[in-house]
Amino acid sequence: MQKTRILWADDEIDLLKPHILFLNNKGYEVTAVNSGADALDEIDHEYFDIVFLDENMPGMTGLETLSYIKSTHPNLPVVMITKNEEEQIMEEAIGSKIADYLIKPLNPNQILLSVKRILDNRRLVSERTNQSYQQDFRNLSMAFNDRMDHKEWTDVYKKLVYWELEIDNTDDKSMAEVLEMQKVEANSNFKRFIKDNYSDWLNNPDVERPLLSHQLMKTKVFPELGDTPVFFIVIDNLRYDQWKIMEPIIQESYNILEEDNYYSILPTTTAYARNAIFSGMMPSDMAKNHPDIWVGEDQDEKKNHYEDEFLKRQLKRQRLDIKSSYNKVIHTSQGKTLVDNFNNLMTNDLNVIVYNFVDMLSHARTDLQMIRELAPDESAYRSITLSWILHSPLLDLLKKAASKDVKVIITTDHGTIRVTRPFKIVGDRNTNTNLRYKQGKNLAFHDEKVFVCRKPEEIFLPKVNVSTAYVFSTEDYFFAYPNNYNHYVNYYKDTFQHGGVSLEEMILPVITLSPKGS
Repeated sequence: MQKTRILWADDEIDLLKPHILFLNNKGYEVTAVNSGADALDEIDHEYFDIVFLDENMPGMTGLETLSYIKSTHPNLPVVMITKNEEEQIMEEAIGSKIADYLIKPLNPNQILLSVKRILDNRRLVSERTNQSYQQDFRNLSMAFNDRMDHKEWTDVYKKLVYWELEIDNTDDKSMAEVLEMQKVEANSNFKRFIKDNYSDWLNNPDVERPLLSHQLMKTKVFPELGDTPVFFIVIDNLRYDQWKIMEPIIQESYNILEEDNYYSILPTTTAYARNAIFSGMMPSDMAKNHPDIWVGEDQDEKKNHYEDEFLKRQLKRQRLDIKSSYNKVIHTSQGKTLVDNFNNLMTNDLNVIVYNFVDMLSHARTDLQMIRELAPDESAYRSITLSWILHSPLLDLLKKAASKDVKVIITTDHGTIRVTRPFKIVGDRNTNTNLRYKQGKNLAFHDEKVFVCRKPEEIFLPKVNVSTAYVFSTEDYFFAYPNNYNHYVNYYKDTFQHGGVSLEEMILPVITLSPKGS
């Protein structure tokens, strides 16, 4: 195995021989020079894995040498070593993208730690991550078999997401398949949990229940109304793992006052879950109390055209005499217009903003082969979400708001799951087309892999007719009709869908933020 090669430049290099011998004994090959010019000459003719560079050398200084190295070898790690602890020197070195900064006098272990942190970091992190997940694997599997409550299920899901993101950031993906199998096992048990408890959450006032979609604004948004404007941002179809990868970007400008979770109602779709958020009602109550703006499954009109009106009526019902706005962003131009009109938003007590990008991404991945190629797996799907937030008008809006005295609440209406297994179901021509839930009469299927509700009123869902039933797909199954079955399965397998029962679709983030600059 080829030795790691280190170039060390210092005008007092002879005094560093004990350190160089120490590194030699640890298996590193060290080339020593006593000036910046000599260092550049070595770099131009030889390969090195890392450079140690004294900041205070006569002739060409360490910072001047660093500047040249970065212009010709931008990916070569450089460790700046200095006796000078002046903040300006440190900032200039860090701004030049050094890999580490060491202060003289040095000790051997300090040097060795720096080398390992830079060169062996990914390998060591990969090994430790896989070992740690193996240790936690048993604890998680045992938890699935216990009678957990909704809080414990949330904790389990967050732990699974944590390990998924940790393993995703390592070079060694040997445990990724094991984790994927454990997620499948978790969703299988979560299905039973929802079957046993969902109706009780809605009907039994004495049972311990999670926060649900229709309670979200009353519980998380309205209490924040006061002297400062509140921005309530709903990113359609945003899963908890997608929130976690965009969280560091948001934290550059905001303090997280609270990271909480809530459960989406069923079906986990815009028509039901998001309308429940803005109306503050369950679907059957919306249909009963607001028939003029409720759009049922038997109607061709789009189901989310009246969110702004549902919001107005909820505010009135809660006796909140406030100035509010509702904005839906589907296209980038709409997002830019919203940013341009930011000062107008600051005159409102409440600004509700819906961003549709993530939902559009999931649909595009189903319909467009190019998007499937760009996002072939969960990791790539998250990566596209991250790229969007980095370049989106939403981030521009958040940055503008970060300089003001505001409150920001970010959430979603439902998540999405990558479906891989087809499930045969038969319905008449009036049955809805969603792949994760079906509503209709005379539905034919086998019960074991689904959550069936034959009395929709028990879970506050509208009944189109007397025999209406709702059937929710669970785990990573998707509904497929027997007609043209193989074509249907091949087209929709390995796509991201929502509407059913899974950890990914139902357990959702709700984040309260405060600008760091306020």
